Amino acid sequence: MMNIAVLIPCFNEEITISSMVTEFRQQLPASTVYVYDNNSSDRTSELAADAGAVVRHESIQGKGAVVRRMFADIDADIYIIVDGDGTYDVPSVNQMINKLVDERLDMVVGARLDSAILNLYPPGHRLGNVIISKFVRFLFGSDFTDILSGYRVFSKRFVKTFPALSTGFEVETELTVHSLAMKLPVAEFPTPYYRRAEGSSSKLNTFRDGARIFLTIISLFKEFRPFIFFGLLFLFFATASVVFSIPLLFTYLETGLVPQIPMAIVSSGIMLLAFISLVSGIILNTLYTARWEAKRAHYQSFPGLPDSISSDNSMASTPSATEQSQTNKTI
Repeated sequence: MMNIAVLIPCFNEEITISSMVTEFRQQLPASTVYVYDNNSSDRTSELAADAGAVVRHESIQGKGAVVRRMFADIDADIYIIVDGDGTYDVPSVNQMINKLVDERLDMVVGARLDSAILNLYPPGHRLGNVIISKFVRFLFGSDFTDILSGYRVFSKRFVKTFPALSTGFEVETELTVHSLAMKLPVAEFPTPYYRRAEGSSSKLNTFRDGARIFLTIISLFKEFRPFIFFGLLFLFFATASVVFSIPLLFTYLETGLVPQIPMAIVSSGIMLLAFISLVSGIILNTLYTARWEAKRAHYQSFPGLPDSISSDNSMASTPSATEQSQTNKTI
């Protein structure tokens, strides 16, 4: 029988946490539900414990910090991570686990259905999700449609080889980029998305967290695609240098003089920066290749999933609306 852990990071979710824990215990009776309280000021911890969850605490504020702590502390064969706000479809979890095991994947992302997002997701969040998903697709060649989903199922070897460097909501982006950079087998599973309970509010700030997510994407692009990143810097600086130097060149050809010495120095300095960027990209790309090989070796040191999952880990449940109306999309 495989050990399944349900991980729920929480910050002031007293309205929904009891029902979340109860539903997961009904769907996965042999699993252990962990609730990590991230400095809540309400009764989140108390209600989670009353509902049967194992309650732990993380003092460093931010979802990324909570995920880092959960992945380090918990040992299991399959991990489910889900936000505690009650907006995700709990009955989908059995289908997501089956997809993970049957297709021998390392991550299954619960992609929120377009119709649900259009009706329930705040316009700013929805636009940001679309832009960020397209940006990641452009940079990393991804087919993910919902990279900011907070509902995911993981294998043990994904969890134990994930560096978890983020501190806030950008952790979902880091999870996605990590899987793409490491060329891991992953998939999306379309799931319903529900309205927040009355009195519950989103902790995601459209502009602040959106900016942090974009900066995280750029940072990860530099980390995982150093030659391309610094190559683009080389092209930018080299082009700027040539543009600044063209008037000087024409003047020199006509008069034999270089009257604008400061401009010549600036142009030469920018071209120097261009070649420093190019050399940096070559060196860092070589280092990244060595690191990638080491990461792959570490990843492969963990055993893969078995061919099937014991029926003891799940129970018969009403089929998810997703299962009836959507087909799975494998990345």
